[in-house]
Formats: sequence, structure tokens, C-alpha cells
Amino acid sequence: MKNTNRFDQIDALKQQLDTLRPLPKETVRSLHEALVLEWTYHSNAIEGNTLTLKETKVVLEGITVGGKTLREHFEAINHREAIEWVESVVERDELFSERLVKTIHQLVLKNIDDGNAGRYRQENVVIAGAEHTPPDHYHLPQLMNDLVEWYQQQSYHPLERSARLHVDFVGIHPFVDGNGRTARLLMNFDLMGSGYLPVIIRKEKRLAYYEALDKAHTQKDYGQFIEMVTSAQEEALNRYISIIE
Repeated sequence: MKNTNRFDQIDALKQQLDTLRPLPKETVRSLHEALVLEWTYHSNAIEGNTLTLKETKVVLEGITVGGKTLREHFEAINHREAIEWVESVVERDELFSERLVKTIHQLVLKNIDDGNAGRYRQENVVIAGAEHTPPDHYHLPQLMNDLVEWYQQQSYHPLERSARLHVDFVGIHPFVDGNGRTARLLMNFDLMGSGYLPVIIRKEKRLAYYEALDKAHTQKDYGQFIEMVTSAQEEALNRYISIIE
């Protein structure tokens, strides 16, 4: 398989980082702060949130930014809470489940759309600009059940599994809103649960990200998206190693 060499490269980097453990406490704290901020900023920006990185930092510190909507403030605050919850789930070794998916989504949309937060959509939707049309809403319970079963039975490398989980979840598009943010949180739940670092899909790569998703959905070609996740993991590992060594 063509991905095997890439995965081996990443696993060698991961091993390099693992040999440096336990990591310095203050370094870990500052890296984690930076991760939460950047992950929140980029994940929300991909979905159209107009807060800058610095504005996101200020909002997470509890300060209101003038000229920005209440929704944009909640999107930042909610996302940090969702990250913290996902991290706690990973620490508890909780398994991937529909309950986990719904709880993440409920946190993402809290105070924004409480009526739909954590609830599968009851209507059909289209994704603007995408070739792929999500399935009819009455198929969702079965499709989400199938996704959990697939996850429990597959044997992919964690980098490929997390990428496929993201792609397939977004393809099902189980919620009216917040699917992208939830998908990226689920992808990182999977990566962290396997001992990898969470990855950030950067706002600047939004077009390539959407193109890779569409290619996977319409052609069943996951390669481009898997490489995007693999490269993001490589970037994250190199960053940690360069700061700690």
C-alpha cells in the first residue's frame, strides 16, 4: 500500500517524541494552550467565523470583541469546551459511540442552536459547492449505527482510520449544522486515543480540504485526504520535537 512508507515516517517521528517523555511540564502547558487556540481558530474559520487568531485568544480569556456576533463568541467558547471534553474522554479510554458523537455536537452548538444540538437532522440538506449530496434523513440512524460498527471492526493504521472516520462522518452529515467542527473533533479523538497528536486543518488549506473531501465522497478515493491528515500529523510532531529537544 502506497501510504505505508508515509505512515512509517510518521511513526518514527512519534517514537522520537515518545523517547523524550515525560515532557517538561511548562512546555506541555504552553503547547497545549497554543493547540487549543489554533485548533479553535482554524476549525471555526473554515466554517466562516470571522474572529482573528488574536480575537479568538481574547474571547477565550473571557473578553467580548466589539463588532463580532454573539454566535462567533459562542463558537470559540464552545469549541474549547468540546476539546476539553474530548481530552477527558480519551483519558478515560471511552470507546467511539453515537453517544460520544452527539455529546461533542451538543457542546459545539450549545447556546447557538439548542434545538438541534446533539440531535440528528429531521430534514434533507445539500452542501453548498459540493458534488456530494448527503443521504436522506430517515437513513441516518442506520448509517450512524453502521459507522460505529465499521469503526469497531476495521484494521486501518490510526492515521488512515482517523481520516476515513472524518470523511465518512461528513458524508453522512448527520446534523443540520456543525458537522465539520464535530468531524475534526472526532478525527482528533481517534488520533489522541491512539497516542498521536491532534492535527489542525488550517484555514489556508480550506479549498484543498473541501476538494479532498469531495473526491473521497464522489470517487471513493480517500488518498488525498489521508495525505492531508498525515502531513498535518508530521507538522505537529516536528513542532513538538523542535521545541522540546
